[in-house]
Amino acid sequence: MKEHVLIVDDEEMIRDLLSSALSQEEYTCSQASNVDEAFVLLGEQPVDLVISDIMMPGRSGVELLRDLKKVDPDIAVLMITGLSDMNTALECVHLGADDYITKPFGINRVVLTVKNLIEKRCLALEKKNYQASLEFKVMEQTAQIRKTMNELSSAYDNTLTALVKALDAREKEVGSHSERVMNYTVFLAGKLGMVGKELQELSKGALLHDIGKIGISDNILLKPGKLDDLEWLEMRKHPQVGYAILSEIGFLKTPAEIILTHHERFDGSGYPKRLKGEQIPLGSRIFAIVDTLDAMTSDRPYRKALPFDQVVDEIIKHRGTQFDPVIADLFLSIPRKHWEECAGKQFI
Repeated sequence: MKEHVLIVDDEEMIRDLLSSALSQEEYTCSQASNVDEAFVLLGEQPVDLVISDIMMPGRSGVELLRDLKKVDPDIAVLMITGLSDMNTALECVHLGADDYITKPFGINRVVLTVKNLIEKRCLALEKKNYQASLEFKVMEQTAQIRKTMNELSSAYDNTLTALVKALDAREKEVGSHSERVMNYTVFLAGKLGMVGKELQELSKGALLHDIGKIGISDNILLKPGKLDDLEWLEMRKHPQVGYAILSEIGFLKTPAEIILTHHERFDGSGYPKRLKGEQIPLGSRIFAIVDTLDAMTSDRPYRKALPFDQVVDEIIKHRGTQFDPVIADLFLSIPRKHWEECAGKQFI
């Protein structure tokens, strides 16, 4: 729908001239001969921009501007003034007018100014709405995190599982990526002799590894194509975001370390700390391999699931660089059917 302009001037000829010119630009125009009439029209229909003379019988354009900004601070206002009344025009700008033009004016100048002010108003409203939406999302997500953290004290296992399912659903995962990776991690860690509390904490770290993605924009997280450099910088913040969320919670302190380091690489080229070799927690070195397994054997927005044989090739190729060679060899020694049992599905 085209923008609505209200023209307020006691001179009918000026009103008709402006209305005719702006109507040719496909703006919807209404006219008022004084301030009181203007407010009647403003109460009946939404208006995007007001063009108002300053000097009029009765209430002045200054009074219109002052009261108008109280009613609708987002409305654009263009004031018309005589050359002898520049101080008043500047006062109007101080009160919130977006611009002013002086009589006699060129009609092309008025049309161009109106176009600029309408565009400026649209951009300002988009920014305002975006900020409001962003603030609401932050409040909503913060409230959800606080609620979740409170529930952990009495039933954290079920709550954590529900949370990661929601996160996986946000990324439109088929099944639960986080739960599959947790199953793979526990299975492979068990083969390395990990038991008891250490295994339980690793399980939670694997389950919650992507919790930090709650702070990543949908535009980046759900982008179907490749991310650009700036988007990758934002995406790579998620281990630190996840660590910040969970590290202050006593029973999640160790899992938080797994979350922080789950994108480190054995050769030191990972992030965020560029840890190398055994500087990387054992749980994260285990996780690196099984995360690759699940990422490659699952559908992604930009491709279908890949064959298990390609996973094997990938592990062999990056053994000693991306992956701990000892854990890589252990993974390669385990029959495919055991990984399918963990996943609850057959690979291609």
